[in-house]
Amino acid sequence: MTRISLLRRRILAIGFTGLIGSGLAGAQSPDKPLRIILPVGAGSGVDTITRSVGPALSKEVGRAVVIENLPGAGGITGTAALVKSPADGLTISVVSNNHVINPSVYARMPFDSLEDITPIAVIGTTPIVLVVNPSKVPVKNVQEFVAFLKAKPGAYNYASSGNGTILHLAAEMFVGEAQVQVRHIPYKGVGPMVVDLIGGQVEWGMLALPSVQGHLKNGTLRAIGVGGLTRVAAAPDLPTIAEQGLPNYDSEGWFAVIGPARLPAAQIKRIHAAFSAAFATPEVQDAMSKQGNAINLGTPEAAVQFFRTETAKYARLVKLAGVKID
Repeated sequence: MTRISLLRRRILAIGFTGLIGSGLAGAQSPDKPLRIILPVGAGSGVDTITRSVGPALSKEVGRAVVIENLPGAGGITGTAALVKSPADGLTISVVSNNHVINPSVYARMPFDSLEDITPIAVIGTTPIVLVVNPSKVPVKNVQEFVAFLKAKPGAYNYASSGNGTILHLAAEMFVGEAQVQVRHIPYKGVGPMVVDLIGGQVEWGMLALPSVQGHLKNGTLRAIGVGGLTRVAAAPDLPTIAEQGLPNYDSEGWFAVIGPARLPAAQIKRIHAAFSAAFATPEVQDAMSKQGNAINLGTPEAAVQFFRTETAKYARLVKLAGVKID
């Protein structure tokens, strides 16, 4: 090899190393925080879960963690901000079922929910519970509730966190299984939905268990059934909706971490490892157990496939529910 060829090779190697370094420099600079965009409002299930893991995650990534709520349009507003962010590992998001539901609900989307993101990990599932305002709906179980609704068809309202959200679909599934007539009142997020449930402006709704545990304890709301097929350790005495006469009812929430499209493999690995370690800490495990969440953090490869199969699954459910937003 000539001296000129050797010199050229060294220059190319230095240049390539510099490109790699510049691409990861921001992520390695500890003075820059990790920004987690939540496309949901404060007090929602995903918000409660993410804030519970925040301190442990900060230790794992070696930098501050800033959690930013950007709710709106069933999660589209916050995710739109994520997809526009640099793919440097410093901006990520924690999303729920709504992410894969939206393409079937909205006629137009400002991004492609599969191609414009990088799935990093499906973290786990969270229980969805049927809750009622006990002063407006004096029932203790699903059988009584169905009889209560059927006694006055069309007289009662259920709340959701927005048209086409998982909480809307979960309630519509219940309406279909119970064969009752009720009115749907959509809200702009879980916060205002819960406020009006407590105030009695609406009588019932489906909610993630972590978002309403305080209200269930103080009695302002009453849970009468779990949406999944098995009871949860956080509320062992609360039977499932399925075991209370609606055997085909099955609905639960899930949550996953994603990044912008074209996130480098090194950053995917780093973020995945940090979440895995944070959710394995005793304090986070205890918080997840108390909230009723089941943690089973999967691989990035599994997350990619999961998002595709869930998108197809909810496309069928949305069509059956007849939900469409122009």
